[in-house]
Amino acid sequence: MQYPLIQIEIQHQQCLFIPDPEKIKFVYEQQLAKDPLTPFPFWAKRWASSTALTNYLLENLQWVKGKTILEIGAGLGLPSFTIAQFASHVLMSDYAIEAVELMQKNIDHLNLKHVHAACLDWNHFPAEKKADVILLSDINYAPEQFEPLLKLLKKFVAEGSTIILATPQRIMGVPFITSLQSYIQAAPICSVKENEQTIEISILIIRS
Repeated sequence: MQYPLIQIEIQHQQCLFIPDPEKIKFVYEQQLAKDPLTPFPFWAKRWASSTALTNYLLENLQWVKGKTILEIGAGLGLPSFTIAQFASHVLMSDYAIEAVELMQKNIDHLNLKHVHAACLDWNHFPAEKKADVILLSDINYAPEQFEPLLKLLKKFVAEGSTIILATPQRIMGVPFITSLQSYIQAAPICSVKENEQTIEISILIIRS
């Protein structure tokens, strides 16, 4: 792990290791000086959409109680870790190896026997991976990724999964949401405070 870690509390007496937000930029710039192709660690930030999804699930536990959960593009895995105690099995995934390594560190730290982490890319997602509920937060930000993502999500819907997607109300993400409109059964709004600003996050419940 390249980034210094701190601990945050997600539940009473339950803490996660996350990269120190105040040191991410500094460490990244050091790595960039050594290798100009070093990607920025978007996975290392605690995004507002992830917080909103976590809050929504805690207020609507019927979606996760006794269910198999798959989080795609999980980053820090905050939603998955927070609701893990209620689910029968949780698989959290990300394409970034460092993200998966940190997930595994937290799984071991919390001694979660029914939770697993995997390095998975939604562009080449294993067909055998299935779950009752698919969690995603703030993944519709790059238009060049919309096609493979939509194909994957429609596959999950066809298999009977419920998809819960948290997304900021970002203009560039509108075409992605529009393509899923016929599957969206509910779209409550959650407000998250970040840097003294209130961010409105849509929670999309997507089912067949």
